[in-house]
Amino acid sequence: LKYKRRVYKIVTLDEKQLKSLHTRANLRRFLDYVQNGQMEKVTKMCSKGLDPNFHCQESGETPLTIATGIKKPAKVIMALVNGGAILDYRTKDGSTALHRAVEHKSLESLKTLLELGASPNYKDNKGLTPLYFTVHPNVDPVFSETLLHDHATTGAADTQGWQEVHQACKHGLLKHLEHLLFYGADMNAHNASGNTPLHVCAVNGQESCARQLLFRGADRQALNYANQTPCQVAVIAGNMELAELIQNYRQEDVVPFRATPSYNPKRRSAIGLLTRAPSLSTLNRPPSPCPSDRSSLPFSSASSSLSDGSVPPEMDTASIVTGKPNHFFLSYFMYDLRMLFRRCFIEFSLFVFRLEWHLLDV
Repeated sequence: LKYKRRVYKIVTLDEKQLKSLHTRANLRRFLDYVQNGQMEKVTKMCSKGLDPNFHCQESGETPLTIATGIKKPAKVIMALVNGGAILDYRTKDGSTALHRAVEHKSLESLKTLLELGASPNYKDNKGLTPLYFTVHPNVDPVFSETLLHDHATTGAADTQGWQEVHQACKHGLLKHLEHLLFYGADMNAHNASGNTPLHVCAVNGQESCARQLLFRGADRQALNYANQTPCQVAVIAGNMELAELIQNYRQEDVVPFRATPSYNPKRRSAIGLLTRAPSLSTLNRPPSPCPSDRSSLPFSSASSSLSDGSVPPEMDTASIVTGKPNHFFLSYFMYDLRMLFRRCFIEFSLFVFRLEWHLLDV
């Protein structure tokens, strides 16, 4: 609220007018306009200075999350964003507008939010992403494909360690499973019981998903925490045909994906930023060792790893063994020397200044 007051003072708005605009009655009226899809009135109230980033007192929803549930949400969502609505502003339960778009099964809302720049990887209070909620029998697989195309990351797990692939195998969602595996989901991920997706197929008798996993190279000998293979789990569950399929599947029949997934070229992947190799410019100018996030490169862990005394992930460890010079390490070493000399110079200058000031007082 203090920040908003500072912004309002900068743009020379009347605080009394803003207080009268943000009364409970006006906020309820604004939510009604959003609920009824009255885009003109929404735009008018936002233009007067109403902040669309607030929670409904009864439901805890935001205007943007409410807009995802109406019949024709695209224009209302754009009006809210143009009026200052934050795309990833959370509800009281930690959900974003993308979570609500999936829950409302509104593909128009989902695509509109993604095109406006909403992040598909924010988690709610339970640690679940919008992609996790798309893996459900009542949700069309196109929702999963749309999010994955916009660089949604896989691997979100609930309290029992169940990831998206586990849920797809539990419900027999073959199309969802195909999209997840194609975009790099871990087909051998373990949940809290140590069960892999193939274990889940064996328990629930999902033969089509089991065939897909085996066809793409899932580990048939993976053990859960009870030291049981998927074949043994299928026998215990009474799914004898599925157990025979898993036991007799030949390695020669495994066909991994050869095509590469297609991504939205307008959006950058957070994974790519984390795993990319350092460029020449970053080697010549290492990131600042200052702990402040503002002085370091985005997603850069080089300075933190050096401060811990460990080898940076980008460093070629072979040079340590062979004794050959490593330019990446040398660049950081020279940078530390320069910073040390600079600090010494500053300290010396301060000492001379204080000494001169003391002599003048005397």
